[in-house]
Amino acid sequence: MKKNSTLVILKALRPQQWVKNLSLFASIIFTGQLFNLPLFILSVLGFIVFCILSSASYLLNDIVDAPLDRLHPEKKHRPIASGMLSSHRAFEVFAILSILGLVFAFLLSPSFFIISAAFLVLHILYSLYLKKIAVMDILAIAVSFILRVFAGEVLTGFHLSVWLLLTVVFLALFIATSKRKSELEIVGTTTRPSLLHYKERLLDFYASTFANATLITYALYAYLDVPPRFENIGGLLSEVNPTLLERKWMMITVPFVVIGIMRYAQLIYEKQAGERPEKLITSDLPLISSILLWGITVIFIIYVA
Repeated sequence: MKKNSTLVILKALRPQQWVKNLSLFASIIFTGQLFNLPLFILSVLGFIVFCILSSASYLLNDIVDAPLDRLHPEKKHRPIASGMLSSHRAFEVFAILSILGLVFAFLLSPSFFIISAAFLVLHILYSLYLKKIAVMDILAIAVSFILRVFAGEVLTGFHLSVWLLLTVVFLALFIATSKRKSELEIVGTTTRPSLLHYKERLLDFYASTFANATLITYALYAYLDVPPRFENIGGLLSEVNPTLLERKWMMITVPFVVIGIMRYAQLIYEKQAGERPEKLITSDLPLISSILLWGITVIFIIYVA
């Protein structure tokens, strides 16, 4: 036990979920600043801070949820629920990480510190209270994604299009709703009190609404917003024909978003796999392919074309 205590703590920090914090890079990617080295370094440091704070919040959540996690077929193997890591030790690590994360956040920027503190407070409230209330539990998960995007904007000083920001909001709501739907189908209402107030048809309605809203707002972003030009590399198409600059090239990426949403929905409804979204986007080949093709196309349009 002592020999492997570091590995046990690392597992409890859930590093596989740090992929969510990549949202901080949205502002520099979509505003043409990805190769701005000072801003890129700032975004990386912000990403590290949010990894620290999110891991701290996972520890607190697992401490609070330990009795219910022991009733779950998968969560019962988590370090705290299984008894491999004591709640007392986990709380110590939570406190240390919370303090470190907030100190590093303040050193980066007072504004970034405020967003980071709001992120941590939201997750504390979620662990202690919000996750027990239907609808509020879904909204809290969505707000945590939005705060990640805002954190990237605050650090860099570059802001996303309102349509792209709305896309993030609705996508986060879609993912959160899908998570609740899978939990309800797999384990019922025994491991999460808020699930007592959800019905499958209601969650189906939520998922459908948020999926449609995600596609509509992203299509509006792709059509209405002219992507920034990265002058140091880009302009290849405009050099061939200047009128090509006026084309709505970002519309090319819409089919990849459609395919990604469709595949995610398929996994939810066929395999009830929405309970761990971070696992889906790192293990399902069709979903990974659609995300990669979307990302590569976006980079090409902004930084090359």
